[in-house]
Amino acid sequence: MTALAAATVASQNLFQRMIDAGVDIGPYRLHWLELLGVLIGVASAWYGMKRAVWAWPVGIVANVMLFFVYVGAAFGADQRIPLFGQSGRQVFFIIVSLYGWYRWAQHRRATGGGGAPAVVPRWMTSRERLAVGAGWLLGTVVVHEAFVALWNLSPNPFFTPQWWFYWCDAWIFVGSIVATYSMARGWNEFWLAWIGVDLVGVPLGFATGYVPTSVMYIFYGMFVLYGFSQWVKLTRMAEHERAQRATTPTAVA
Repeated sequence: MTALAAATVASQNLFQRMIDAGVDIGPYRLHWLELLGVLIGVASAWYGMKRAVWAWPVGIVANVMLFFVYVGAAFGADQRIPLFGQSGRQVFFIIVSLYGWYRWAQHRRATGGGGAPAVVPRWMTSRERLAVGAGWLLGTVVVHEAFVALWNLSPNPFFTPQWWFYWCDAWIFVGSIVATYSMARGWNEFWLAWIGVDLVGVPLGFATGYVPTSVMYIFYGMFVLYGFSQWVKLTRMAEHERAQRATTPTAVA
């Protein structure tokens, strides 16, 4: 019976041990699962800049890992602060990523497959910008109220959030979905949306003890600026080619 009880406890603590695994660096504990998810997320961003379909399946792997990292505290897996926005957005990332994966793969097949780019970047129209901007702001308000309700249903004994905590978490949650959807559509503005997420994500990550996440956001900030410049360059090239085709007389047989 004793051996059976010990085995049961060990089985129940498997999830906790997986999330808690890491190494102490000064006052902070570096969690291996969080670090691995961050690194895979960086690889996904690199594939995205290259307009490669691999950006989506690689990103999904990171989303699954980070979901368990962020939601672990909500289930009592450790004493870390549960970020509902960070964990919830991983689920939506997977959903939107499946859409982006399908859309980019479809475009690549239509353009000849092989090593062809999976998307041709372009700027949003005025109507698209208005719809996305309004959706981001309205979504943040709605999600903020949802997060407040979730926290009141199951408050964390290790952390008392201030008023800005819910707004920051909601802003990141909605903005991340906006950025991922915009990337799937091939809109240049998706890079700018990530900058908007980073500006809030960096201080929130440090304030709540998710240091690798904050470092990721800082790296993304630099990477996003470079990726944005590359997509803008590709857009200008595509526009120039279209203009040349429009002004070139069609040969008559």
